[in-house]
Amino acid sequence: MSAVLQMAAAATDAGPARAQMLDAVRAVASGSLAAMVDEIDRVGTYPESVLRELGKAGAYRAQTALDGQPDFVAAIQAITEVSRVCGATGFMVWCQSACTLYMEKCGNSVFRGERFERHVRGDTLGGTALSNPMKAMTGIEPMLLKAERVEGGHVVNGTLPWVSNLGKDHYFGGAATVVASGQASHEIMFMVPCDDPAIELRECPSFAGMEGTGTWGVRFTNFFVGSDRMMADPVRPFLDRIRAEFILLQVGMGLGVSQGAIDSMWDVEQQLAHVNQFLEDRPAALQVELDALADRTFALARIASEGGQPALLDVLDVRAHASELALRSAQSALMHQGARGYLLSSAVQRRVRESHFVAIVTPAIKHLRREMARLSSPVTPS
Repeated sequence: MSAVLQMAAAATDAGPARAQMLDAVRAVASGSLAAMVDEIDRVGTYPESVLRELGKAGAYRAQTALDGQPDFVAAIQAITEVSRVCGATGFMVWCQSACTLYMEKCGNSVFRGERFERHVRGDTLGGTALSNPMKAMTGIEPMLLKAERVEGGHVVNGTLPWVSNLGKDHYFGGAATVVASGQASHEIMFMVPCDDPAIELRECPSFAGMEGTGTWGVRFTNFFVGSDRMMADPVRPFLDRIRAEFILLQVGMGLGVSQGAIDSMWDVEQQLAHVNQFLEDRPAALQVELDALADRTFALARIASEGGQPALLDVLDVRAHASELALRSAQSALMHQGARGYLLSSAVQRRVRESHFVAIVTPAIKHLRREMARLSSPVTPS
């Protein structure tokens, strides 16, 4: 059974609400998103209207407890369906979903109520700036934002090289190290409205792909964080609570890019099977591997939906596998399509670049393998 049929069956089993949401997401993906996917990729157009449509379809609501038990399976499936058509937009859906996670789980009531409803409806859009903090807290690189305690809160300064899914009326969750007398004490997490006078959005260098993702460099100049913006103080216990969901939601990008690549292989099977049969990573075999990965991912997502904590090592493993499978599927799709897949206008060419992004976005494959090795190492008694 294909991954698409598996998803449809799972949606039916879970009830009409999930099935209706996924049908609505597929309609947006195959309609308005598909119509502008080349513009997103090659011109760098930010698909704000599509992101709002996806909110109306329920893509950001599934993971929340607004209608009862969260459904992280449905949330991952929504990201998968979007990424199957456009990896860049799938990434932005994940950004919005990650911001949803922060707002719901941080415990600050200021982020709930109508403000939260507007976010999950897609009326307002947000991103996440935890790439640097996630790496910093595992010793890969230093924290780029520094906070100083002042009366009534903190003042933050520094520059982030890139943060995605941003615009002047957007917002994002960021983190900074609190420094006192030259010494770092702990980290805090807070919400950043992009229209604050202390925030400057700067153009980034051009990327090889993913140009339509609303990605900006962000400069903080005496940005004030009061209680109305604070999400976590300290931040590490909060990140420990949400890390599994944060990473599992990302798997949808890899599943979707892989499925799109496999679709491209089947597109040329009738004409080129006589020669493509000699290639490795044929579509049927990749589909079996993708379906098995989806099953493993959804099993972990069900644990999260029920309020449990899936084993972090297992979560890291499916995330790494999704990256590796996206790379292999996109590369194989290019080989299957041949010269037509080498055209700049080819969806295969776009997916090759999208697969590279899935593999390097935080946590990148090397970051994932580093953490998996650490968790797998036996503890030496002291």
